[in-house]
Amino acid sequence: MATPRNVALTVHELEAGEFYWVIMEAVDDRPDMPDSPHADAAATAGAAAGTTGTPGETSHVYVPLEAAHEPYATYSNALVAGVAVMRRLFGTDGAKAGSL
Repeated sequence: MATPRNVALTVHELEAGEFYWVIMEAVDDRPDMPDSPHADAAATAGAAAGTTGTPGETSHVYVPLEAAHEPYATYSNALVAGVAVMRRLFGTDGAKAGSL
């Protein structure tokens, strides 16, 4: 059985009224991202929220796999188009290792 992949779909508004979908994949899972330039601020915020040291805390680093080349007029249109591309890339069974 193929291993599941960690993929994400997001929509960015690069200019007012111009929305682009982006499909990304996690390439690195690091607990608490200790080498982040904002690690101290994140730790302070986490402590204030009571989340510091919670088992299973993991940050992901994502890289783009695919992105829209032309803008969409609305966020929802870009999102629907991105989902269609994900279905084309990964099928109805989802993102598995070896697909794409």
